[in-house]
Amino acid sequence: ARSLLSLINDIMDFSKLEANQLDLESISFDFRQVMDECAELVFFQADEKRLEFVYFVSPSIPRHVCGDPNRLRQIILNLTSNAIKFTESGRIELWIELLSTNVESSQILIEVRDTGIGLSQKAQQKLFTPFTQADSSTTRKYGGTGLGLTISKHLADLMGGAINFRSEEGLG
Repeated sequence: ARSLLSLINDIMDFSKLEANQLDLESISFDFRQVMDECAELVFFQADEKRLEFVYFVSPSIPRHVCGDPNRLRQIILNLTSNAIKFTESGRIELWIELLSTNVESSQILIEVRDTGIGLSQKAQQKLFTPFTQADSSTTRKYGGTGLGLTISKHLADLMGGAINFRSEEGLG
């Protein structure tokens, strides 16, 4: 039931993004609280697979920021869930640092690092393509819709941010 609900939510979000009908909130929220909530969920997911989880939030990040906390949470959970899904042993890191700040805005770097399977050059070329996965066979080892990263990239773009990646096959 959870998988089906997740699939339906992803398809709905993707449809709204494609139709330019997804509205973002712009409210003041406690950044550290949202990140702590995400980290707690990630910790339990990583622990189920016996993976080490490392979490760091720079103390220089403003406590309150303005934005959409629910969509930020969605991005973080999509990225960390993928890291956990594609990591059999080792560690997952959620590392958050302040790049710059002024009266109007803060630029925050959020990195998710893992010791997972990594991506081939071919898979990297289609990483953010909707409904696409590195292994598209029907008997693939890893499930999913291929929408999480696409949605996360769209959301980050709408928020004035960006999603990038570095990967090597076999190195995370």
